[in-house]
Amino acid sequence: MRSHNTALVLDLLRTAGVEGISRLELAERTGLTPQAVSKITARLREGGLAAEAGRRASTGGKPRTVLRLVPEAGHAIGLHLDRDESTVVLCDLTGAVVAERRSPLDFGAGADAVIERAAREVETLPDGLSPSVLGLGVAIPGPLDHTHGVLHRVTGFPEWDGYPLRDALARRLGTPVVIDKDTNAAALRLAVGGDVRGDAARDGEPCGDEGCGGAARAAEARRGEARDGEVCGGGDLGIAEPGGGEGHGGAGGGSFAYLHLGTGLGAGLVIGGALHRGARTGAGEFGHQVIQLGGPLCGCGNRGCIEALCLGAVARGETAEAAQVLGAGAANLVALLDIDLVLLGGRTVAADPQTFVRGVGAVLDARARREGGRDRAVPVRIAPGGARGVAEGAAQLLLAPLFGRAGA
Repeated sequence: MRSHNTALVLDLLRTAGVEGISRLELAERTGLTPQAVSKITARLREGGLAAEAGRRASTGGKPRTVLRLVPEAGHAIGLHLDRDESTVVLCDLTGAVVAERRSPLDFGAGADAVIERAAREVETLPDGLSPSVLGLGVAIPGPLDHTHGVLHRVTGFPEWDGYPLRDALARRLGTPVVIDKDTNAAALRLAVGGDVRGDAARDGEPCGDEGCGGAARAAEARRGEARDGEVCGGGDLGIAEPGGGEGHGGAGGGSFAYLHLGTGLGAGLVIGGALHRGARTGAGEFGHQVIQLGGPLCGCGNRGCIEALCLGAVARGETAEAAQVLGAGAANLVALLDIDLVLLGGRTVAADPQTFVRGVGAVLDARARREGGRDRAVPVRIAPGGARGVAEGAAQLLLAPLFGRAGA
């Protein structure tokens, strides 16, 4: 309970930014008693996680002291291992990137070579393994077992099947390690950061509104959920348990799919504000649904997978066809899960974002018209974050639990 309450306060300090928040506001928004808030903030200040941010005028009495999170008090490393390159970032407690490296990678070079290369990239980061680092989050193509940190049969690289990547990296680096699929990491970052909304235009542009989405609303939603200084202990705030129900508040309680088309194709799913990994943490293998019987052979061994059709069209220079195929898969997902928003990312999408947004959007528009009106079409847009969005999401695998925001 104590750590849960501390996470509540830390998350509100995080979302308050540099302007800070008073103890009275913390008590109002969490439902904790002022005495409980004072004890928690005192511990956070002693630990260097919080500091005074000045004073704010009040409606009566003396000015209120406001507190802020100290971003540099802790860090997390995020590592994105793709099939042909690696990206590693060092993020502070707010998720801001303070250092970054990108380099080529041969994922087929064998486990020992990949582990050593990844470890060197982490060790080369400024302050990469300093005492302030909480650990390493690793995002990698699936399928995999998130709970046990073991890879399954990565498409095109069957030799990785059953490899204990988490434990191997933890032994090599001497730091805690969490692994997840690249798509899940990216979706987690979007949900925690409040960077998504369902009413964005389909112009291929990322949303630039500061704080758009649910960050402030999620904090506000926590009000009134506790009495007499206590809060309920079930679930978490923002991202619920994998495969479970909604958290208390969530990132607006919305649902979206993040579709990542790069060297492969997969999906990260946020349903009812909850990152959905599934019962065996295998949800989101979107690219390997068969939509063309007897179609081209896919690296997974099936024929007619969306991944094979999309990447094949791109290789022929038919980006519009690839977007249409991706739209067909997205339409299936929308029909199955009734999500609010489709976000697109990955280097293949980034090479021609307008074509993909318009192509996928056109398929969803056509479906909406058939079902009763264009106004029901699910919006499609480019996910914010760019080329390092997955690596930042990997860092959130360590940061989000600190703020009670992870379903891990």
